[in-house]
Amino acid sequence: MTTDSVLAAARAWADADPDATTAAEVRALLEAKQLAELEDRFSTSLEFGTAGLRGVLGGGTNRMNRAVVRRTTAGLARYLKATVPDVSTRGVVIGRDGRRFSAEFASDAAAVFAAEGIPAWVFPGFAPTPLTAFAVRHLNAAAGVMVTASHNPPEYNGYKVYWGNGAQIVPPHDTGIAKAIDAVGPANGVQLMPEEEARRKGLFHDVKDAVTRAYLDAIGALRVSRQTDGLSIVYTAMHGVGGALVLQSLHEAGFTAVAPVPEQQQPDGAFPTVRFPNPEEKGAMDLSTALAKKLGADLVLANDPDADRLAVMAKDASGTLTMLTGNEVGVLLGHYLLSEQKTERPLVVTTIVSSAQLKAIAEAKGARYAETLTGFKWIANVAIDEAARGVNFVVGYEEALGYSVGPVVRDKDGIGAALVVADMAAWCRARGKTLFGYLEDVQRAHGLFVAKQFNATLPGATGAAAIKAVMEAFRGKPPSSLSGARIVATNDYQAQTRLEGGQTKPLSLPRSNVIAYELDGGHRVTLRPSGTEPKIKFYFEWREVVGAGEAMGPAKARAVAKLDALEADFLELAAERGLPR
Repeated sequence: MTTDSVLAAARAWADADPDATTAAEVRALLEAKQLAELEDRFSTSLEFGTAGLRGVLGGGTNRMNRAVVRRTTAGLARYLKATVPDVSTRGVVIGRDGRRFSAEFASDAAAVFAAEGIPAWVFPGFAPTPLTAFAVRHLNAAAGVMVTASHNPPEYNGYKVYWGNGAQIVPPHDTGIAKAIDAVGPANGVQLMPEEEARRKGLFHDVKDAVTRAYLDAIGALRVSRQTDGLSIVYTAMHGVGGALVLQSLHEAGFTAVAPVPEQQQPDGAFPTVRFPNPEEKGAMDLSTALAKKLGADLVLANDPDADRLAVMAKDASGTLTMLTGNEVGVLLGHYLLSEQKTERPLVVTTIVSSAQLKAIAEAKGARYAETLTGFKWIANVAIDEAARGVNFVVGYEEALGYSVGPVVRDKDGIGAALVVADMAAWCRARGKTLFGYLEDVQRAHGLFVAKQFNATLPGATGAAAIKAVMEAFRGKPPSSLSGARIVATNDYQAQTRLEGGQTKPLSLPRSNVIAYELDGGHRVTLRPSGTEPKIKFYFEWREVVGAGEAMGPAKARAVAKLDALEADFLELAAERGLPR
């Protein structure tokens, strides 16, 4: 866009903004001639995709605000009316987290749906993401909206959409909804129905406590061993909305020694004790670790702010509390459930950037295994499709701390997963093991896989261009080996092709901007832009052979050293292809 067109777009947007605060914010930028900031806010728009919307709060088309939420909801409502014949009776579920403006966005969404003749089923208070997803199916709603930015920093918020099957939207619904949003006029022209009027007309309903009770009963039934064995647990809600339900579910299961981190237990959109409310980020687990050490706890469980993710810490061989990676937790859940749960025709699912170790376990256990693109929407839809064929979904996971056990929730469920991990940890403790001891047993039986991830944060339009350039440079100049290991196959999910042995074959997964290199020896490197953050992500996995009778410590140290070398070699190639150093 030219400078004049950016300025014109900003003036028009401010004139149509129904929120006086963000309208004034944009007018102040115009008056101060903050051209770079205006260009960032108006040269593009937040893109509605399979993850819905997510962005920085503020005025502008490229920000999260009430104008964007109202236009988005109007487009979604009109798409639903065009594609779901009974939407006017089934309605839409609306949940929200504790972030800034989540309450306002949820209220606006309900008012727009009501004005469009679609009943809104609204949680009267906070609702974790897995509970909202569960409610869509439990209430037989046509769709669901969850107002959340998950684990993003405090300045973010978002708008996630579920289809009537309880899973996040996938094509063609994402593009259909996006087109419907584009057809909506200025935000001040979007009609709203006040809550009082909507209630009178049967277009606004509170989600009852019975729905939460049904969810708690359903995740309680996922436990396998039903042991507690005196397990001591520290839990942090990370200033999010999962705290009350996690504590209730653990107490109802018989875990009596559960200590929440008091400074982080209540929802607070300012996230005062963490800059980045993601359990994977440096410093995010400091308070929970300190409390666990003080109490001598066996296990630390942590949710992100909307409670769809779960982090786990346990005592390693030296007795030190150590974080398990998302891959390690996913692999343990897979092995535990396939081994201890009696399931006919079991299915486990993970993503193309997660560890290949789950595949080895599934093959050994005679279970079905599937890989999907990154994103739980793909895992959930595979589970749905396979269930129609009589296959039973046992667990799905992605390495970014996302897990779903059984068919209760068709999205990541950090609450249900926390309960099953506690069940698994108590089962281990009753056998004189920790989760790390159990992991060593699994690795000896099915192979030692170590993995790591490198993220480069490149914000703004300039960053987006750099990410695109790096991906295209790898396509234009592909490596033939990495860290001394020959690349035996290259999967380009954007081109939907697999190159192996000089032969090109089609890939069946949907198109996505991902490149994966498979190396001789079972090692892997995968690169992709993030779908929700201004990042390019590189995933590395090394498969090491453990010698007969060899101690696991030296074998793992050797594997990690080789993994580090693989990462360093690849990052050098990425820098040569335009990645900022």
